[in-house]
This record gives sequence, C-alpha cells and structure tokens, in this order.
Amino acid sequence: MPAAAISLRGWGWRYAGRKAWACRGVDLEIAAGERVLLVGPSGAGKSTVLRAVAGLLDPQTAAEQEGKVLVDGRPAATTRDRVGVLFQDPEASLVMSRSGDDVAFGLENAGVPADQIWPRVDAALREVGFGYGRDRPTTALSGGEQQRLALAGALARRPSMLVLDEPTANLDPPGAAAVLGAVTATVAPTTGGARTDTTLLIVEHRVDDVVGLVDRVVVLEPGGGVVDDGTPAEVFGRRGAALAAAGVWVPAPWGPPPPPYVPGPGGEPLLAARDLALTYPRTDRPALDGVHLTVRRGEATAVTGPNGSGKSTLAMLLAGLLPPDAGTVELNDSPGRPLHRWRSRALCRRVGTVFQDPEHQFVARTVRDELLVGPRRVGLDAVVARERCDELLARLRLDRLAGANPFALSGGEKRRLSVAAVLATSPDLLVMDEPTFGQDAQTWAELLDLCVQLRTDGTAIVAVTHDQAFATALADHRVQVAAGRLTTEVAA
Repeated sequence: MPAAAISLRGWGWRYAGRKAWACRGVDLEIAAGERVLLVGPSGAGKSTVLRAVAGLLDPQTAAEQEGKVLVDGRPAATTRDRVGVLFQDPEASLVMSRSGDDVAFGLENAGVPADQIWPRVDAALREVGFGYGRDRPTTALSGGEQQRLALAGALARRPSMLVLDEPTANLDPPGAAAVLGAVTATVAPTTGGARTDTTLLIVEHRVDDVVGLVDRVVVLEPGGGVVDDGTPAEVFGRRGAALAAAGVWVPAPWGPPPPPYVPGPGGEPLLAARDLALTYPRTDRPALDGVHLTVRRGEATAVTGPNGSGKSTLAMLLAGLLPPDAGTVELNDSPGRPLHRWRSRALCRRVGTVFQDPEHQFVARTVRDELLVGPRRVGLDAVVARERCDELLARLRLDRLAGANPFALSGGEKRRLSVAAVLATSPDLLVMDEPTFGQDAQTWAELLDLCVQLRTDGTAIVAVTHDQAFATALADHRVQVAAGRLTTEVAA
C-alpha cells in the first residue's frame, strides 16, 4: 500500500464529562511518507490527535466535535486497515493468548495469504527484539515485552501509516534501541532519499532518541491547535526554552542540564527481604530466586534490569502484595510478621505502592475521591485528609481535574494521580513501578522533587525504573536484576 497523506482541518474534540476541549482548531497537513513528531505539554491532546488519525475515536465519547480528519481525502474512520498503531497501554492492543497468534491476528483479518503469514510474523518479532518464540503466552509478558509484541503486530501489517504513542515506554535501554531501530528500518528513506511507503506520526518523551528520525516537529498547546511547525532544529532552536518551561522534553543541545544528585540523609533499616523466591504460575521459570535486600529510611533504591528480569515481581513482594514461594519480607519493627500476611488497612499505613499500570489501582469516580480513598481507609481525620488532598492536587497539577473521572485522564495525568493517591497516606515505604512513565519534563521534575523531599523527611523509596536520568538524580543505591537474581548491589 502507498504511504498515506494526513489532513486535519479545524478539528476539535471534547470528551464527554470534560469542560475543556482536548483539542480545538487543529490544522495540520502531513504529506505521504513524512515523519512527524508531535510535542506539547501533558494534556495538550497529543494522544487524542493520534487516535483521531488512526480512526479510533468513538463518537459516543465526545461531548462535542468539529472539523475533519482525513487520510488520503477520506474520513479517517474508513481507513483503519491502512494504519499500524501502538498506544501507551500495549496490553490493550493484545487480543490473543499466544504471542505469535497475536501478531498473526491482524494479518489474517487483512486477508494476507496463509503461506505469507508466519514468515511475516517471525520477521516482525525479530525486528523488535522479541525474546521468545510464537508460543509464549501473552499473559506471561512484562510491560516492556508487551510493548515489543504490540509493535511487532503493527509492523507485520506493513501499514501505509504508523501511529506510535510512546513506543519505547517501559522498555529497557537496549529494548528501546531495538524498537526504534525497527521503526527506523520501516520508515527511513530508501537509497537516494526516495520516500518510503510508510508515513510516521509519533509521540515520544525520549526526544533525544527520535529527533534524528523525523522530518518535522509539530507543537500542540492544551485545548488549542498547532503553535509551531518546522524541522527539529528550527522548532527547538526558536522555542526550546519555552517548551522546556511548559514541561516538554527538549533534546540536547537545546534542553536544560540534568538535575544534580543530592544524597539522602539515611537512617535505620526499615525493611528486610531474605532469600526471596517465586516461580511464575504454570511455568518452571523462576521469577526471582535467592534475593536479599535491605531498605533503609531516608534512602532511595533504584531497581534496574532488562524487561522480564523480575523487577516488577520484586516490587510487589517488597510491598507485601505477593506471597513468596520461599523467604520473607518483614518490617524491622515487626519481626515474625511477613508483609503479605498484613491486613490491607494496616499495610497501607506503612507501605504505599504505585503500580506500573495506573488504572489497576483506581477505584473512585472522581480524582478528588480517589485521593481520599487511602486517608479514609486508614482513619485519617477528615479535615487533615482534605488538606492533604488539596496540597497533592495542586503540587501535581491535578487541581483543575478534581471532578474528572480517573479513567478519562491522559496517560501522564493517570500516572500523577496514582502517585498522589499513594502519598495521601504518608507511608513509611514508597514502592514505585516505572513512576516517570509518560510524564512531561515539568511533572518529571516535580515527581523527582517530591521524592527527594519524602526521602529527606525519612521515607524509604524503592523505584523500579528504566529511566536512567531519574535513577541518577534520586537513587542512593542501585540494584540490578537479571534472570530473577540481584546481580549487583552498589552505591549509586
């Protein structure tokens, strides 16, 4: 299929239940074969534009809409078969129980001849660096592995247009390089500079990694339209400081310097994990085996390692949310009481957990009520609970969304809410799984400042992260996990 041309003309979209427009007055022309990076502050409507171009916005979710979104002159909703998509939540893209079948699903629906399907499936899995064969259960994949599989499904269709929303989210650095390499191979110009048969529209916070891949950078503003458009050097050269101040990730040499590391005060041991072991259900492969770790008050520990190495499993064990097959996790002031046996009300007073997928922890109908769930659960005074709620809403820039449904927020807003909801109970230990995923630069800095302050006040922090900049700025210690074991435990 030839590359697709995209046209947005006076386009606007307001979600049901929201007063503010997600986008309005968007005018944008993208020629067939162009490679375009969308940037803008959190809430600028970048993901909404991507969904519109992919023809995936449900009219029933709109309170109001205006203008047109066209692909090669046709309404985008009629050209979905020409689009390969990858959104912030890769799990939502997976529909089959076997990894190979999931990639083959789109090819079968597109009527690809049977003798071509499996060679194309295998080629796509190799391109994205997927570490397993076709038979790997999709339920056994980590978030980063799901991301690679979902991208393989998009690439296997050889689409006219690739629409990518944070394609390297939750990937370790080698995995991110492999995925971007696969995208580059798909959309890079052929010898002599001729256009390929794929148009690229991408949102990516790792701007340094993709700036050399794109022709254009298009800047969106919240609730508005396009405010700048040009080559990367032009846009970041004339607008880099303003974009950085608005929370947009700006690549070197136009971006600000990284924040300095300031060591935590340290303190007495708070939690000890001894000889932890856990094996995944229905497999013989240990998720973790023989893990020892001590966590101290007033210190931050970064847990790093490849996708699928057991990092998230370790976080859930440390938080008392999974029972180990062997070994113990105990708070030092409560010996003989394994954390996984604590009642939930007592546990959330001491340990707060931020999940990799924010939606897994939302239970209330509004943002404000979500922040009040924890304080009410632990019996905090109502006035104190409201004051803490208001402080967190303001600090993490969620105050204007206090009455919104948590599930209607953008990916970055959901992550901020998940962090705020845990902090509302002032736990002794904060366990976070990819806390900076999907965050703009401003919120990233605010989360870092908040964690630094918590650590200064004596809170112990464990952060599972692929974000090397975050780990460098915060962590007093780093532990690396590989194949279910702690391979190193070193000072940061």
